[in-house]
Amino acid sequence: MSIISDSIQAKCLAFGDRVIRLNDYLLTQACKREDVRCKKEKSGRIPIHLLAVANISNQLLRAGTSIAANNAEATNAISKADFKSKSFIALKEARESLCWIDLLHRNGYLDDKQYTSIHDDCEELVKLLVHRCKKLNEGNEEDKNN
Repeated sequence: MSIISDSIQAKCLAFGDRVIRLNDYLLTQACKREDVRCKKEKSGRIPIHLLAVANISNQLLRAGTSIAANNAEATNAISKADFKSKSFIALKEARESLCWIDLLHRNGYLDDKQYTSIHDDCEELVKLLVHRCKKLNEGNEEDKNN
């Protein structure tokens, strides 16, 4: 791996770490809200607000950790096409993560400070991956012109 690839992967992993900790935090906070103990109610149903935050948080967990996994696959790709494909998937997962972060904030599960912090980290990943993907597309355009 190059120094740049190592740096991008380190950022992807650090973001994945944050997403994992955020997931734990959000679920704990949701349980504390309204003094719910994260157990099924007597009716056998899980309180709606727990379902919402658990589902959205799980989506962020999946997308946010997938960025590092796909980036690792890209850096160990068996071909240029494989590298490009995995790089674009990592970018898509980063953009999806932004969507889940926005939804968590819009619905009051993240305060402004928490939102800004994790959103900025994710946006930085998006910019790095967009830059990489643009370079990959430029390479394809040069190949077509030759």
